[in-house]
Amino acid sequence: MAQTYDVAVIGAGPGGYTAAIRAAQLGLKTVCIDDFKNPRGRASLGGTCLNVGCIPSKALLESSEDYERVLRKFPGHGIKVDGVSFDLATMLARKDKIVDDFTAGIAALFRKNKVASLHGRGRFAGVGERYRIEVRDGDSVQTIEAAHVIIATGSLARELSEAPADSERIVDNVGALSFAEVPKRLCVIGAGVIGLEMGSVWKRLGSDVNILEALPSFLPAADEQVAKEAYRVFNGELDLKIYTGVKVSAVKGGGKSVGVTWQDKDGNTQANEYDRVIVAIGRVPNSAGLGAETVGLKLDARGFIEVDERNRTNLAHVFAIGDVVRGPMLAHKSSEEGVAVAETIAGRDAKVNLETIPWVIYTSPEIAWVGKTEQQLKQAGAQYRAGHFPFNVSGRARALGETAGFVKMLADANTDRILGVHVIGPYASELIAEAVVAMEFGASSEDIASIVHAHPTLSEAMHEAALGVHKRAINY
Repeated sequence: MAQTYDVAVIGAGPGGYTAAIRAAQLGLKTVCIDDFKNPRGRASLGGTCLNVGCIPSKALLESSEDYERVLRKFPGHGIKVDGVSFDLATMLARKDKIVDDFTAGIAALFRKNKVASLHGRGRFAGVGERYRIEVRDGDSVQTIEAAHVIIATGSLARELSEAPADSERIVDNVGALSFAEVPKRLCVIGAGVIGLEMGSVWKRLGSDVNILEALPSFLPAADEQVAKEAYRVFNGELDLKIYTGVKVSAVKGGGKSVGVTWQDKDGNTQANEYDRVIVAIGRVPNSAGLGAETVGLKLDARGFIEVDERNRTNLAHVFAIGDVVRGPMLAHKSSEEGVAVAETIAGRDAKVNLETIPWVIYTSPEIAWVGKTEQQLKQAGAQYRAGHFPFNVSGRARALGETAGFVKMLADANTDRILGVHVIGPYASELIAEAVVAMEFGASSEDIASIVHAHPTLSEAMHEAALGVHKRAINY
């Protein structure tokens, strides 16, 4: 007899493991199925985000920023350090230790909440009174049954036919986290979140970095004013060489270098040799091999599982969350959908508002935003007002020595309701939370302007931007 469950979750990334824990907390007998293995060949919960994405990349970003502070910023504080160097192996080991601690932590949370954990690739094997799910781990196969299924299989790195990854000289986001030595010459194909973050890490550690972006504009998803400031800082202070409107025509590996040929935005052919190439051109839904055809699960032309506003698929009692469905491919969006779906299964009323999901890019300066960009409002013909406050007149930012960037607030010209907030600057990832709360509760710019913000803090820039919506900024 197959083991039966109230809920089976396929995938143990941020969405999957969160959904499993919440379902178990609500009294549902729950199993979580996941097939990820770490480089040592061991089962490792947490999905792409924890194992080879969000967490390890932030560890390396922090290490590389610390090195840069000692090297370039400490002297301005009167701190002199002779013979500055770094040990890359120690940096990588620290990163791996953080990952191991967190994956072990998820396993402990599963035990605490009585979530069963099965290692292997889960796929639909049929449906009767319950859904039958086959779990395959190498030659070992078992079948379980569940009344409800939550698909949380995440996404995979998009491949570039001109640059097939060889895990040595040409790598994706996984390989970019584990170079055994700092490449002298590094090419990053793609100027999105992963490309900018990984390019920043290796640039700080000594690489000469070129970033090739196919789109004609830089960071088109961000507010244009933010993207312009980011481009100025990244190309100037950080000295990342970013080229937009590029068409890569050939990537040839072999030996100790990789040759990359591309056409620039003017149609001129360019070529260069690099020690390593990182391909970071986005991600695609991980929906292949689910057995969707076995049970009639609907996917769209791009491979995303079709869901409604409550993440229900076309199949009764089957839900899908995270990167494998519509919406931004963000870990926090996935985890909140996981909670909402678990509560829906338990009979509660829950759903996620995709309009107030914050976006963050962990570069230096950081970039974060929520809601509409100014170009979106213009395109829609919306009537709005904008407030703006630069960090170079923030006392706390001056004390930190991090003065690039600004806070920008957009509000409805008639109702004053906040429509979007955009931050580029120090700790933007933390500052954006105030804007998310405000927008989720339908706040106006006047509401933020009326709240006392401690002095001197970075959050005062949010307050001043809100004042600026009605031309009332005090310090700018």
